[in-house]
Amino acid sequence: MTDEEFIARLAADRSLVVVRAPVIPDAAQLCQALADGGIRSIELTFTTPDVLRHLSAAVAAADGHGAVVGVGTILTADQARAAVDAGAQFLVTPGLRPAVAKVAVEAGIPLCLGAMTPTEVAQAMDLGSAVVKIFPARQLGPAYLKDLQGPYPGVQLLPSGGISAANALDYLNAGAVAVCCGTSVVPPAAVAEGKWSDITARATAFTGALN
Repeated sequence: MTDEEFIARLAADRSLVVVRAPVIPDAAQLCQALADGGIRSIELTFTTPDVLRHLSAAVAAADGHGAVVGVGTILTADQARAAVDAGAQFLVTPGLRPAVAKVAVEAGIPLCLGAMTPTEVAQAMDLGSAVVKIFPARQLGPAYLKDLQGPYPGVQLLPSGGISAANALDYLNAGAVAVCCGTSVVPPAAVAEGKWSDITARATAFTGALN
């Protein structure tokens, strides 16, 4: 997947889901449940045990569910390389991680570096971040995204942290290419228990609030 394809997918669906769960009983079914609810960009994270096995299973089933699956909470180059080897279609970090950026750029897969300040946004762009994740977005709110687009016109911003169906549209209207959703759509307990219909309903409700 190219940077342009990744951005186009985000822009079309206006959402990316971050899955943090102690257990994922069936990663392919999880992706299907989310895709059925309109969320087709899925970030598994290194905070989930055995995440690379789940990633491989999800990517192997991609022809069925149609989602793109990446890995987040990447802190080291070794984690980044392992994610790439396991089939990650994009990489996400919580903050600036130049070593991770180098792996993503060399592998030719989309990168989403976390940033907060204007300086960090510029550094993320310099490091090759296709999309810059503004985290934690709740601290400064939607208006901050508009402020960033003054000096950085055209920057692709993905706010994360504190996003819900109640405020997601505010961030999109402020210029976000998409918004991250988390536990409101994929509660850890619901994921661990395989409550796929519940997750589809949550994803449907979230995406329905984005227009």
